[in-house]
Amino acid sequence: MNRSSAPLPALRVCTPGGNYDIVIARGALTDPRAWAGLPAAQQAVIVSNVAVAPLYAATLQQALAPHYARVSLLQLPDGEEHKTWETLNLVFDHLLGSGCDRKTVLFALGGGVIGDMTGFAAACYMRGVPFVQVPTTLLAQVDSSVGGKTAINHPRGKNMIGAFHQPQRVVCDLATLDTLPQRELAAGLAEVIKYGPIADADFLGWIEAKLPALLARDADALAHAIGRSCEIKAWVVGQDEREAGLRAILNFGHTFGHAIEAALGYGQWLHGEAVACGMLMASALSARLGLVPQGFVDRMQALLERCGLPTRAPAIGSARFIELMRIDKKAEGGEIRFVLIEAPGHAIVRAAPDALVREVIECHGGARAS
Repeated sequence: MNRSSAPLPALRVCTPGGNYDIVIARGALTDPRAWAGLPAAQQAVIVSNVAVAPLYAATLQQALAPHYARVSLLQLPDGEEHKTWETLNLVFDHLLGSGCDRKTVLFALGGGVIGDMTGFAAACYMRGVPFVQVPTTLLAQVDSSVGGKTAINHPRGKNMIGAFHQPQRVVCDLATLDTLPQRELAAGLAEVIKYGPIADADFLGWIEAKLPALLARDADALAHAIGRSCEIKAWVVGQDEREAGLRAILNFGHTFGHAIEAALGYGQWLHGEAVACGMLMASALSARLGLVPQGFVDRMQALLERCGLPTRAPAIGSARFIELMRIDKKAEGGEIRFVLIEAPGHAIVRAAPDALVREVIECHGGARAS
């Protein structure tokens, strides 16, 4: 088969909110097959940021030109600290100023911040317009672009204001990872690592064995890591689109991690860095509850350190940590619920005594110096 007739590698996500493909291929941005069959419209809007747009926006505009009479570009400021109402309004200003109707298709070109904000704008504009995820970071390709979670941050909590709005398609061009800074590549690996402890013990072992290749951006290793991560997420989301139960396991490390981000100020630590530290703390809490042996905690710490990811929490204080975690989306009646590991490859969601949580925070550097 030639390039024009052979299908691109894709995974199917099936949810009550919509079914769609995750296209995973090197060169997908310039491949016409990646863009065929999307909703018809007069206009398309590419939402990107000032760091990514100069690299890929022109290529995406050219790819979309045969499908839409007008393709406009909006460049937002770069960084988690801009995931706010003020920045979201810039998207609405552009849509209204361009005369966009309810068939206009939005394309989120960038990392998780752009994907989340573009998806939220699409969910809200005229009560819902279609959008497509075009993730350009490893973290976005393996996690935030899939599943329809869209949101902005609030000073008191990460992703606390948002909506479930499934994309029409997710297009992962592996070539975009070539320009990714090494720090962001490592942060993305945190979300890859997450899938092993919660759903696939063999995948965790594969990551440990292939970590040098992943850090060196070996094409085959990255393709497998992204594909398996998306398979697991698609399976989970297909069973629990709106996080009524099973989907909560995807937040392994996020309860501690989100508290770190909120306490420090968004953007000080990358999301994947906070999740990495959070996964180690959640693993330690699992051990203190007798769910896993200490050896599992040591294994996680070794793997995260090999990635160059932080394993010591910032000294924000136990009381502040717990205060922030009580407004986590998994909390119920003020009771913090954690994603914990019962065995490698199997996660559960449950509460833990505050005393044990404080011990974990203190043992991992989170308590303030006296």
